[in-house]
Amino acid sequence: MSSETIPVYWHDAVLMHDTGAGVFDAPPSDLLVEQTPHPENAVRVANMKRALEKGPTAPLLSWRAGRLATDAEICRFHTADFLADLEAANRTGRDFSRTTRMAPGAMTAIRAAAGTAIEAVAPILAGQTRKAHALVRPPGHHAAPAMVDGYCFLNNTALAAEAAIAGGMKRIAILDWDVHHGNGTQTGFYDRDDVLTISLHMDHGAWGPSHLETGGTEEAGSGKGKGFNVNIPFPYGAGDFAYRHALERIAFPRIRAFKPDLVVVANGQDANQYDPNGRACLSAKGFYDLALMTRALAEELTGGKLLSVQEGGYHPAYAALCAHATLEGFAGAPFKTPDPIAFLPEDRERAKSDVEAIAERLGL
Repeated sequence: MSSETIPVYWHDAVLMHDTGAGVFDAPPSDLLVEQTPHPENAVRVANMKRALEKGPTAPLLSWRAGRLATDAEICRFHTADFLADLEAANRTGRDFSRTTRMAPGAMTAIRAAAGTAIEAVAPILAGQTRKAHALVRPPGHHAAPAMVDGYCFLNNTALAAEAAIAGGMKRIAILDWDVHHGNGTQTGFYDRDDVLTISLHMDHGAWGPSHLETGGTEEAGSGKGKGFNVNIPFPYGAGDFAYRHALERIAFPRIRAFKPDLVVVANGQDANQYDPNGRACLSAKGFYDLALMTRALAEELTGGKLLSVQEGGYHPAYAALCAHATLEGFAGAPFKTPDPIAFLPEDRERAKSDVEAIAERLGL
């Protein structure tokens, strides 16, 4: 297997977004002695950064500086009125919903996430690298052109796609394997045929006024965008095999037919088997497989051009291991991610035989 070095874009300001503590992602409760940190916190990406810096794939990663997004860049996807409203909220802080909180001053982190994703496109456009990864937070794929939703304020993945188009690329395929439906990305590109959006997610449906989209297969695009939005809603507990099969059976044929100039992966690890926010049950090896398969597809279709933008992943330890495994796959390196707690499909068979052995010893 031929591996390659991948630049990872990072900006320290992404750690400045303070989401506070409470009951998971709800406000604090008098019923608790100690509140729990909001799942979308700085620790989760700090751990990912450490895993990438110290893990087996570290020699294949080079670190580059991100930056803050400009107003003009943001308004390629978001409306000017929406941006003005975010800036107003930034001055005093605002709870946009029960789960999505902006503390005063958080726009620095939010702009850093967006700008770092945009900056990661630049070396691909310039022909300096074929692949890049933006390690950012807060996540973005729920943010629509004029709507905050699901921990997301600016849509980092969509803004990266818009930057690629502004840089001369004609057709962008966005593959989103975050465990939640990429509703903001879907909405922003729903009537366009220059961006193919594919979302693999647990079948959670709509969840309120900020997320009216169901993520169902019937949401396929409108107007000239009809057929250019593909939703793959999984039942809970889908696991590694289902995700691999969905790529081969549904996602990759659509991407091949689309013939993109660039594949952009909305790269969330909250589909992992220990995530508090997801029920898809993927292992670290499962994420490695998805990345390796997508790398091969990019080699086939785009000359290897592939951009990864960090989305979710909320178990502070296991998501970091899964993030490392994903970058290992994108780099084309052998799977060496340490995984001390994985529960794999073969464990079920071993568990069954263990029970049978105990039953035999008991004379049953």
